[in-house]
Amino acid sequence: MPHGFFTLILHAHLPFVRHPEHPEFLEEDWLYEAITEVYLPLLHTLSTLDAAGARPRLALNLSPTLCEMLADPLLQMRYTRHLENLSALAEKEIARTRATAREFLPAARMYRRALRNTLRLWHEVYRRDLIRGFRELQDAGVCEIMTCGATHGFLPFISTTEARRAQVEIAVANYQKHFGRRPRGIWLPECAYAEGVETLLADARLEYFIADTHAILYGEPRPRHGVYAPVKLPNGVAAFARDLETSQQVWSSLIGYPGDENYREFYRDIGWDAPLEHLLPHLHADGARRHLGLKYHRVTGRDVSLGDKQPYRPRRAMRRAALHAAHFVDERIKQCARQRDALGGHAPLITSPYDAELFGHWWFEGVHFLEHVFRELARRRDEIETLSPADYLNAPGVRLQTQRLSPSSWGAEGYYKVWLNDTNAWLYPQQHHAEARMTALANQHPDAPHDSPTARALAQAARELLLAESSDWAFQIAHATTVEYATRRFNSHIARFDALASDLEHGQINHARLAEIEARDNLFAELDYRAYRSR
Repeated sequence: MPHGFFTLILHAHLPFVRHPEHPEFLEEDWLYEAITEVYLPLLHTLSTLDAAGARPRLALNLSPTLCEMLADPLLQMRYTRHLENLSALAEKEIARTRATAREFLPAARMYRRALRNTLRLWHEVYRRDLIRGFRELQDAGVCEIMTCGATHGFLPFISTTEARRAQVEIAVANYQKHFGRRPRGIWLPECAYAEGVETLLADARLEYFIADTHAILYGEPRPRHGVYAPVKLPNGVAAFARDLETSQQVWSSLIGYPGDENYREFYRDIGWDAPLEHLLPHLHADGARRHLGLKYHRVTGRDVSLGDKQPYRPRRAMRRAALHAAHFVDERIKQCARQRDALGGHAPLITSPYDAELFGHWWFEGVHFLEHVFRELARRRDEIETLSPADYLNAPGVRLQTQRLSPSSWGAEGYYKVWLNDTNAWLYPQQHHAEARMTALANQHPDAPHDSPTARALAQAARELLLAESSDWAFQIAHATTVEYATRRFNSHIARFDALASDLEHGQINHARLAEIEARDNLFAELDYRAYRSR
């Protein structure tokens, strides 16, 4: 028997950002950067490991909004343009750095090589269809793909049972469309649990969800195994809680691996450093400087200013990632042995959930780290066994303690304050009014004929409500990152919802406006507005 078990869970999510009304849009780069730095490298790495016999096993959440963007032809076309533009810049950078900045030449060569490979993967291997690639990995037993809230709505702050249920049911239907099966688990948006959520999950035939540490630690009765085993709620739905030790080793800005001096510095970018005339062909039409993704400096030190960062050395950084991966696995084996003794022989499960975008985007070497983690886990599988949450639930003889969980989320101090505070509280009265109004409309039109203007307007009103409910807007406002964009997005979705709802209430649908909104916010073609009906 191994000392214990380890489950890695990656949460891949981006808010739905699609602006066909503009030829270029800055916030669409969130998706393009993530494809280049996270999703394509992760997909390729897992496939390569599987082909080499390393047998990686993990859980992966691909949020419904992310799936819809990855499958969207317009965004696929725009990503192709983005990637080809970035690759052309990387080719030019070889000559520039060789002539004027030779200390950056190793990094420039690395980017050219990486982007050439990314172009090959995008065009030739996956043929622009990353959903198919992940689906095939799930079918091969490499990853267990979970779902999430339809638009990552913060469930405790959704005011009606009908609107909460819709976030879950619409997510499950979207998962079935993309992956050809029902999901077994769900990543609760922001890991936010409130009493009653488990009822909606059971109704949707979901077997488990991911929660933060204190959901179980502060639950009743006290957990016999701490967070080193899942628990089941009284209705049978299981909860897996985050392990703090592994979280700190990767997430912490003070002791986490990404702070190593050799790793790439995220905030120093060629888009601000290189001569403007050199960059102009690769910027948006307005010529404004922006992050382009080619970064030539390393962390250097926590207290070192951006202007004093030293040149990035790719080979040295990748060697550090391999060493950190070996250390991570060794620490997990030691952790399992300690906890097994403390738990009277119970083999612990270490649950390690992370945002997928940490690996490759925020921490450039992160996918390389994961590759070596799985290679090391394969080498030491007699000491620690890697599995998915569903694998654990399927294991013979598993008996879970029944517990009532504590309300909780991840984020600052582990409760809801990131998503409700003085900066963003103004969102919720409008959201809650729309939620009640959507259910009233669905009740008034219980069976509108399919594809009729009424059914289309009801479905689009539901889409606008779902998009307004995205927890990303409250998060961005609270963290003062893209406040103007988040505010505009929330207000625009509420305004479109109100216009459609007014048309439906007056029985006079503006067909041109409906068609324009459908073309703009075109996610969830399979959506059934009746998810909002009272039951």
